[in-house]
Amino acid sequence: MRRFSLWLRGKPMVADAILAAVLFVLEIFVFATTGNWRQLLLGAFICIPVVWRRRYPMTAAGAIVLMSVTSTFVSYGLDDPAAVEHPALLALAVMLYTLVVYVGRRAGLVYLAALILDTLLSMWLIDQEVASTLAFVALIYALSWMAAEFLGARRAYDQEVEARLAVADYDRERRAEEAVAAERTRIARELHDVVAHAVSVMVVQADGASYALTTNPAAARKALANISSTGRQALSELRRTVSLLRTDPALDALPQHGTAGLARVVEMMRDAGLRVELVMTGELDDVAPAVNLGIHRVVQESLTNVLRHAGEQPRARVQVVRSDDAVTIDITDNGHGAGRFTLGSGNGLVGMRERVAVLDGTLAAGPRPDGSWRVHVVLPVADD
Repeated sequence: MRRFSLWLRGKPMVADAILAAVLFVLEIFVFATTGNWRQLLLGAFICIPVVWRRRYPMTAAGAIVLMSVTSTFVSYGLDDPAAVEHPALLALAVMLYTLVVYVGRRAGLVYLAALILDTLLSMWLIDQEVASTLAFVALIYALSWMAAEFLGARRAYDQEVEARLAVADYDRERRAEEAVAAERTRIARELHDVVAHAVSVMVVQADGASYALTTNPAAARKALANISSTGRQALSELRRTVSLLRTDPALDALPQHGTAGLARVVEMMRDAGLRVELVMTGELDDVAPAVNLGIHRVVQESLTNVLRHAGEQPRARVQVVRSDDAVTIDITDNGHGAGRFTLGSGNGLVGMRERVAVLDGTLAAGPRPDGSWRVHVVLPVADD
């Protein structure tokens, strides 16, 4: 049963068709046994729009209200009060729930007003018990609205949690990548130290051997032995270090950079609840990969910190401008909450400063007079 429920969750139109079928079966129980085929046909027309209630909610809601009004006039014209007995009219409450959850409260209020007018029209034209009818209708519509508020809030909460988990996963992957990059830098530094030291010793020994070759053959042999030993040690260290670098990550697994990467980061932050305005000017996709990565990381780190520390309803503006000789990045928040572009330990700002310094750029970060926080970065780019 749970597997079937999960399958239906991915096929909303099938679930809505089943709901419409259930309503029509109720119509059959009420009218087919009495032979009132006219009302049964009318009930079928009431059920049909339910199939498209989530794909076209406004159209389906309007169609069901129209069919409800039609059933009222048909019953009034034929002096047949059976219209008020349509089980399919539960679709009115279903559509009220649908509009509140999938469209919004404003559309739900407009639809509720239409339902009230429809109820009053039915009570005016068809003889009904006023108190019981009003109590029943009010109860059904109130339950529909309450269910919509509860499930809508749960749905919005689940979406926000999912978006924040996506940001956390992306941030974890980024930090893992930076840890790998730091380790590779350490290995490269070690590789340089091993090779530079070994080659320097070999050069000195070779020069000494060339001078002592004729005057002191024993010293020359010793120097050559040292060259051989040093070379073997360097080769062993070189093989060990290179083996650590032999496996490279697939390019598809690396984060996306350039304008597409910035758009992806901004979209992810928007899904997590951060309202971001992104402005990009100039050719940003043809700068050097290192600069492109630097732009990506500065924007990503800054927006992550706005999301963490800018309080309720955070907003940020990101402007990236490419000129002839530099790329300028300007990021500001809305000045609410903590509003600091640093992590608790200050590693965020320190990391950005180090990255910008490697690229020979400049970074300025600090509060502005209006209370907002600003990060301003200038990264030089090489001439084409």
